[in-house]
Amino acid sequence: MAPSPHWVSLTRTEATFASDLGSVHVVDAQRLPILSRLSIKRVVLASGAMREPQWNVNANQLSYLLRGTVLVSILGDHNQFSSFVVTPGQMYHVESGAVYHIENIGPDEAEVIIALRSERPAHFSLRDSMSAMTDAVLGNTYDLPASAFQAFTRPPSAQIVARRSGTPVEATQRLPNAHLFDAEGQQAPLTYAYGSAHLARRQYWAALEDISMYSLRVRENGMRAPHWHPVTAELGYVATGHARMRILDPDGTLDEYLLAPGDVYFVPRAYPHHIEVVGDDEFHFLIFFDQPTPGDIGYRATATAFSREVLAATFDVPERLLPTFPFTPADPLIVPRRNPTDPPG
Repeated sequence: MAPSPHWVSLTRTEATFASDLGSVHVVDAQRLPILSRLSIKRVVLASGAMREPQWNVNANQLSYLLRGTVLVSILGDHNQFSSFVVTPGQMYHVESGAVYHIENIGPDEAEVIIALRSERPAHFSLRDSMSAMTDAVLGNTYDLPASAFQAFTRPPSAQIVARRSGTPVEATQRLPNAHLFDAEGQQAPLTYAYGSAHLARRQYWAALEDISMYSLRVRENGMRAPHWHPVTAELGYVATGHARMRILDPDGTLDEYLLAPGDVYFVPRAYPHHIEVVGDDEFHFLIFFDQPTPGDIGYRATATAFSREVLAATFDVPERLLPTFPFTPADPLIVPRRNPTDPPG
C-alpha cells in the first residue's frame, strides 16, 4: 500500500521503550506530520510492572484501557490526590502537569491507549527530576542529611519498572472518581442494528476540557456516513476489525486506505471523510477529538439544507434527475449500508 499522509501503524512503529516489563509506542507529529493538537501512545505493561511516575508538560491526557487491570494514582494541582482501579472499557483523565503513575495489578498483560492534547507532547519523569537535584538539595527538601541519598545512582528514566513488593488495593480505590469514566459500561447514547457509539464527552464527563472520545462500533451492514467536523480534529485508533477510509484534502487529493488493528489515522478539521467495514463482521474504533464536545456536518443534512434548484445547478444535473434525498434535519452518526461494498479505489 502506498504511504499515506493521514495514516500510520501505531503497533508497528518502532517502540520508544521496550523490555520484558512492557513497551511504549508513540505516534506524534514527528512520525505523522499532519497531526495537529493530538497525538497517541500505546503502553503495554506486564503483570507487576508499572509506568513510573511522570507528568505531561503541555497536554491533557485521555486514556482507554483495552485489557488488563491497572491502578492509577494522580497528584494534581493544590495537592489533590486520587487513586483508583481501572478495568477494560474504562477511561481515565490526567490534567497537564499532574504527576501520575500506572501499575498493572492483574495477572495478565495490560494495554492502555493514550491520547494527548498536543501533536508534540513532552513529559518529565519523577526519577529524572529527582536526579537533577544534588544530595544536599534533596536532603534539605526532606529535612534529612545529604548522605540519605547516597544510594541514588541517578541513571536515566527507565519508563517502565517492576514493583519490588505486592500492591495493596484499598476498597476506596474501587469507588467512583472524577478522573474515571466507565465508557463501555455507559448505556450507548447511539445504538442501531448496524452499530453503536459510546460517548466520552463533556456532556457525560465533566472533567473533560479540551479532549473527548467516541468508542465506535460499526457492523458489516452499517457505515459511518460521509461528514466533516467544522472545528474538531479527529484521531482514530483501530482496536479490532478492518475498515476502509476515504479523505478529501483541500487541494482535491483523494486519499483512500485500509485500516487494520493497531493502526492510527488523523483527519484535520473540516476535511470530509467516511469509514466502512471491510471483510469483518464489525470494527471497533477509539476516536479521539480535540474538543470536549465534538460536532459534525454530514452529507445527508447538507442535501436537506439546500434547495433542489441549488443542488441541480451545483451538480450540473437536471432537477428531475436528482435523487430523492431523504429529509434530514440532523445527521445520523451511522447509516445502514444497502448497497454492495465498492471495489478498492
